[in-house]
Amino acid sequence: MINKLSRLIVLIILPLALVLGCGELGKVDQGRVIEYDKEKNTVTMIQDKKADPGKPDYNTLPPHTYSLPSDPMEMGPEPKAGYRMKLDTKNNQIVIFDPATQGFLTIDYKLVDQKENVDAKDPLVYDKAADKSKKFPVIDKEKKTITVYSKRQKIYTVFSPPDEYFARPDKTWDAGDEVRLYYKEEGKARRFMNISKTDIFKK
Repeated sequence: MINKLSRLIVLIILPLALVLGCGELGKVDQGRVIEYDKEKNTVTMIQDKKADPGKPDYNTLPPHTYSLPSDPMEMGPEPKAGYRMKLDTKNNQIVIFDPATQGFLTIDYKLVDQKENVDAKDPLVYDKAADKSKKFPVIDKEKKTITVYSKRQKIYTVFSPPDEYFARPDKTWDAGDEVRLYYKEEGKARRFMNISKTDIFKK
């Protein structure tokens, strides 16, 4: 527990240390995971240039791929990958990463249902009996609907995209974990933290 806490503290204060002039320590990269290869021990992410917990901006290309630390003490929880970059509920659009083009794709959808201010413990998104969050996205090919939940936005949305998009994998509609890593050599992470799965960052 102490080792995990120490590692967490280092990763939290590291960006501040760099700003204060400790550039020789290395660099920090932060973004949303689109691919995770456990066998190869690599992660690919879309960089968040703003690094603002409240207003991330995942629009940087090309994706960044890193080999992960071999030392388990330098690793946080394994990341979940997903292609959803942005859920724009005002314009009824969803922005996804398209692996075929290695770019972004904006999809217009038909809104079926939407509820705002949905807390993470709301029965809509949380199974109290099982004491765990419900699994999203929910793909209903018969009704031609997709249900997603954005924890940051606290929005539960049911929408219907154009028919041709239903052939895409479920991860298309899921948001990958937000991660932060520290590196000295390009493409080789020395420390890795899964922000989405670290209790101190959960709201």
